[in-house]
Amino acid sequence: MAQPHKHAVLFVCSGNICRSPLAEGLFAHLAENAGRDDEFRLDSAGIGNWHQGELPDPRSRATAIRHGFDIANQRARQITRQDFNRFSLILGMDFNNVTALNRLAGPDPEATVALFSEYTLGRREEIPDPYYDAEDGFETVYHMLLAGCQSLLSKL
Repeated sequence: MAQPHKHAVLFVCSGNICRSPLAEGLFAHLAENAGRDDEFRLDSAGIGNWHQGELPDPRSRATAIRHGFDIANQRARQITRQDFNRFSLILGMDFNNVTALNRLAGPDPEATVALFSEYTLGRREEIPDPYYDAEDGFETVYHMLLAGCQSLLSKL
């Protein structure tokens, strides 16, 4: 029996400890609940390397646990040029992420690079970085990511 086609999706934010690991874990959770987890290869990365090898932010981990999934097995990493060949879809969380991704991708990337909310929901809006916010900022981000990830799962 042939292996099912895998959609390779990379979620990207600034440092890969708040938004993108939450998006990766949430999408994996939704795909698993839909019985479709074998269709996807997922990862997350940061534009910068400030948190290389670190766990996701404790507030992101707590938000994930509150909503029924765990992201404690993830480790922050910086995006590489090879990612543009390894993933078919690379979603940046904000305008600065997308600008940096397009610059890094070069003139003819294999991957589609897009703003997360624009690609998933047709809205040109940023997923705000909750790093300097209180806990409720992470909850707001979770609900924005939930709407986008639900839409993305139905599109792919």
